[in-house]
Amino acid sequence: MKLNLKRPLAFFDLEATGINVGADRIVEIAVLKEMPDGTEVVKTWRVNPEMPIPLQTSLIHGIYDEDIADAPTFKMLATEIADFIGDSDLAGYNSNKFDIPMLLEEFLRAEVDFDMTERKFVDVQNIFHQMEQRTLKAAYKFYCQEDLVNAHAAEADVIATYKVLLGQLEMYKETEFESKQGVKSIPVVNDVDALHTFTNINKPVDFAGRLVYNDLDEVCFNFGKHKGKTAQQVFAVEPSYYAWMKNGDFPLYTKKKLDEEWAKFNARKNENKTPKPPQNPSAPRPQFKKPQPKPEKPAEPINTDMLEQLKMKFGK
Repeated sequence: MKLNLKRPLAFFDLEATGINVGADRIVEIAVLKEMPDGTEVVKTWRVNPEMPIPLQTSLIHGIYDEDIADAPTFKMLATEIADFIGDSDLAGYNSNKFDIPMLLEEFLRAEVDFDMTERKFVDVQNIFHQMEQRTLKAAYKFYCQEDLVNAHAAEADVIATYKVLLGQLEMYKETEFESKQGVKSIPVVNDVDALHTFTNINKPVDFAGRLVYNDLDEVCFNFGKHKGKTAQQVFAVEPSYYAWMKNGDFPLYTKKKLDEEWAKFNARKNENKTPKPPQNPSAPRPQFKKPQPKPEKPAEPINTDMLEQLKMKFGK
């Protein structure tokens, strides 16, 4: 089966020093770029993370410190990787929760502007988990009737992910799905826009899941005491929450999207201010007269009436 694409779709997979998006670093990235005409290009980069790889992580993906000691850093590769992906839509396995946030974090550290505004992103794991709930290895066996050899090597995993999506499209092309809200549809179709809608369950804003869109497409917090509230509501009653997040241990891309909401909040606040009338510098300034002291009355001579009033007041 050939994917029905309007523009390139880049399947990608990352291996890293760990799973903390804000603190860990990429050690390997593989990209399979599927073109609308059906041609495919695969490219893999080893990356020096500039930090030690924990042994327990190396035991999973098989990449050790000595393997990437002479590899270029991500900053050295960032422009090349961004150019290779180009304006492609993105696809991966668990990519919405891990690979995309991690990649964006690395691009921001490298000061490379990787615009996500117009891209679609297809998380193959979300199709799988909603329809079957399995791991990538089981998914490959289930959809492709083959054993996945060399699992957790980035290139093997990304090729497997691509083949799993093709198998899903074939298996579920006429399968009805009922959402938690009771809405029935046939969501797994050969169309990236439809797959984007189906696999982006929580409508993330920052991909790390700290900010999400609600049903009105408003940006909301998805954690902590303000979970479910819009950013604009929170900033109006607790503007210090913005500063707390900016100084906190949140991913750089989360902070970037937070900055955008903060800018919108301040722009609206300034629009609602009553503008002061413009001043004409050439207009004469109003002249204010100094208050004049009241003239003092001359002292009146003491008479009989005044003496009587004093006697009544003091009882003498």
